[in-house]
Amino acid sequence: MSMPNIAAQTLQRQILSGTYLPGEMLPSQRELSDSMGISRASLREALSMLEALGFIRSVPGKGTLVAERQSGRATPPPPQPSAEGEAAPATPPLELAAIFQLRYVMESAAAALAARHITPHATPRLWGIQARFEEALKNLDLVSASHADFEFHQLIAELSGNPGFTQLVRQFESPISHSLRVPFADRERIWAPAVEHRAIAAAISAGDADGARQAMQQHVVNAAARVELRFGLP
Repeated sequence: MSMPNIAAQTLQRQILSGTYLPGEMLPSQRELSDSMGISRASLREALSMLEALGFIRSVPGKGTLVAERQSGRATPPPPQPSAEGEAAPATPPLELAAIFQLRYVMESAAAALAARHITPHATPRLWGIQARFEEALKNLDLVSASHADFEFHQLIAELSGNPGFTQLVRQFESPISHSLRVPFADRERIWAPAVEHRAIAAAISAGDADGARQAMQQHVVNAAARVELRFGLP
């Protein structure tokens, strides 16, 4: 597991246990990075994850505040570069609506192909990730849940049999991961993705290409709606 993920899980655990209370400011980034023994770049990525998941929010000029534990949509922050010391991108990052539109087209096609190419060996892998996803949700471990969420979508790209889909998921890992995290800020509907994943996995396991395509399309549309976002359907 990467250092940003370990740091995010540590801070998530401290927030859930009450070490840092709702409405309380976190220590400065320098204090946190020193106490956790990680770089500032890794810490910033961890904080970006937690902000997308609705655990914290940035307060300009003050620092980072632990969010109130309430339902409702948090304003999603922009995705951050994942590599330490990475320079600013030459092109502007994709807007959230563009990410969902890309996923709608790409992932629905990948799901249909995965259903056509599914094998008895691959099916347990898909449901194994789903089981880890649901277990993390039960424990409100949204850092692990969002990681399993990405693995689920990544595996479907792999199972499509087209290496181009796998390469696209890797190329757009940061914005795709961000789009998977932001719906979790609405605590009343954190189980919705798991229910939708089950429909996708069931269709793929059954070799139902049309059902897998439709289930994935509905999943992406529903995920966007959970952050009150509409995007133009192709």
